[in-house]
Amino acid sequence: MKTGRGTTVNTGSGPTAGAGTGTPTGPSSAPPRPAPAAGRRGTGPAPGPLTRLLARLPGAGRRPAEGGSTTAHDLTVRHRLLLALSALLTLSLFVSYQGVHGDANPLRTSSAPAVLSLDTALYALGEAQRDAGATAPTSDFQKQISVAAQSLAAAAADDVGGAADRQALQTVAGLITVYSVKVQQSQLQPDGSVLREAYLSYATSILTERDSGIQARLQALRRQQRATVHRQTSFGPLLWLAWSTTVLLTLAVAAALLETQRFLRHRFRRRYNRQLLAALVLLFAGVGTAVLFTVWTHQGMADIRTLLDRSPPGPQIPDAGRNAASYLAGTALRAAAAVWILIGGILLMALAETGLRRHIDDYRFRPR
Repeated sequence: MKTGRGTTVNTGSGPTAGAGTGTPTGPSSAPPRPAPAAGRRGTGPAPGPLTRLLARLPGAGRRPAEGGSTTAHDLTVRHRLLLALSALLTLSLFVSYQGVHGDANPLRTSSAPAVLSLDTALYALGEAQRDAGATAPTSDFQKQISVAAQSLAAAAADDVGGAADRQALQTVAGLITVYSVKVQQSQLQPDGSVLREAYLSYATSILTERDSGIQARLQALRRQQRATVHRQTSFGPLLWLAWSTTVLLTLAVAAALLETQRFLRHRFRRRYNRQLLAALVLLFAGVGTAVLFTVWTHQGMADIRTLLDRSPPGPQIPDAGRNAASYLAGTALRAAAAVWILIGGILLMALAETGLRRHIDDYRFRPR
């Protein structure tokens, strides 16, 4: 219809202008896309500094972009972390354990008996010197010389100081033979004769010469053997460092196992992972047993060092030898337990592997 001004007005019920083009004039009627539901393949919380650091482990791969599932990545990070920490702990515990028990058997079988043998020889020679002035050869003198010679042979058989000490002991044994011959020659001379005094004086100088006498040589050897005992029984800075590292790694492995258990419980709704719990029990049982054995062994070694430092008198040397043997009773068995540290470490890594492998396979994750 036309108005008076010539304007055309649409009064019908047909479409308005632009309707022929098919373009809607109102807001879109398409339904909105629903937000992704959170589930076990969700992204989880944002990574913290520790997670970002662990993500740099070799083979862990790159963390998925925002909005993607991180479960496979998180599993492999924890898997590789547990294996690496378990291997480091096994190595550290083995080195620390051997650092103490590696010296226990040589101390029990060689070093301590060698010191006591030298003490016996010194005591026997002192008793022989007291009988050297007798007017006639006596059985007591020969008995003490025989004891001294046997003690030197026992010290040489212990082979603590190697070829040098064996050579020194052979030299002392030769000097003891010369000393015994000169004393016997002096006793065969008439009482009060000049020749008797000369033989006895020469024999005494062989025994008591300040730097080259028998007693001086034996005391020098004894000092060397006691230094060996002190080295074997000391718990020095390197051992403290090794055991401190072992304790820290033990705590780190325990924390990693507990954190992985918490992660699996949160992500997969499984209350317990039996393999990880078994690994935790094995960890504390194994390390605790190794620490207990080490404390027992080191206490026995310290008792032996104290015993030898007191220099027991001659009549008490046999008792000192029996006490020294009792202090380190069982050390050979405890030292042999070092191989179980390696077995336990392999078992610990196997439990960590089996505890996570099923979940990793569920995601068909393959390390890149």
